[in-house]
Amino acid sequence: MEQDTYELVKKHIKTILNIDLEYYKDQQMRRRLDSWLVRCGASSWDEYFKKVRSDSNEQLKLRNYLTINVSSFFRDIERWKYLRENILPRLLKEAITSRQGGGLRIWSAGCSVGPEPFTLAIILDEIAPNKHHYILATDLDRGALEKARQGGPFTAEDIQNVTPPQRAAYFVAGGPPFFVQEKLIKRIDFREQNLISDPFEKDFDLIVCRNVVIYFTTETKDLLYKKFYDALRVGGVLFVGATEIIPRPQDLGLATQGVSFYVRTS
Repeated sequence: MEQDTYELVKKHIKTILNIDLEYYKDQQMRRRLDSWLVRCGASSWDEYFKKVRSDSNEQLKLRNYLTINVSSFFRDIERWKYLRENILPRLLKEAITSRQGGGLRIWSAGCSVGPEPFTLAIILDEIAPNKHHYILATDLDRGALEKARQGGPFTAEDIQNVTPPQRAAYFVAGGPPFFVQEKLIKRIDFREQNLISDPFEKDFDLIVCRNVVIYFTTETKDLLYKKFYDALRVGGVLFVGATEIIPRPQDLGLATQGVSFYVRTS
């Protein structure tokens, strides 16, 4: 895709969907858009956008395609084990003395179809079942959020790291496909949110944002990390993807704690 064409495509997408592609890596997004045009069978972007403007279903398809959804329960299981054994015990201990009810405030940012916040809900139910925890889960993709609110369906691959006891305790009997139980869904507040332009809530003990910022430009990553810092309480933790590294975290007021974890220090 030529640069002038890409500029026009970005303008159309921002006008129609309110998604600003300026924040995404150019080459990666151009490849995705080229593939989408071929998949849709349109001869040109002009032809395609005429269809998009008049067809709300086509708008939803494009929005869902642009918001990348790759997720599974307990993805990178060793990182979740570290969270459970090394991060959450301290956060829970601090919450007992600082917050009424002793529950945690947790945010799954870019939650996709729900495996990440459901994983958090399962772990908290296992290690601190008598606390009232607040779990916020947000994403830009309305289709993904709807699937999350329905608790599935999920494939056998999606839940391959879920233990048999966890499957029995938190999933509807049967499958595939698999659905989480209603009791788990009720523990999570699913909302649509644009990470770049929308305001963030504050005072989180834990923010989980994994394999989301890798699609953004360096400038946008810096902006998001600053916003995540502001949304954490002092001592709160940011949990990122296994391949994501925050350069010079100390400049943001963060300190590393094991692979993928950053603690707000001030």
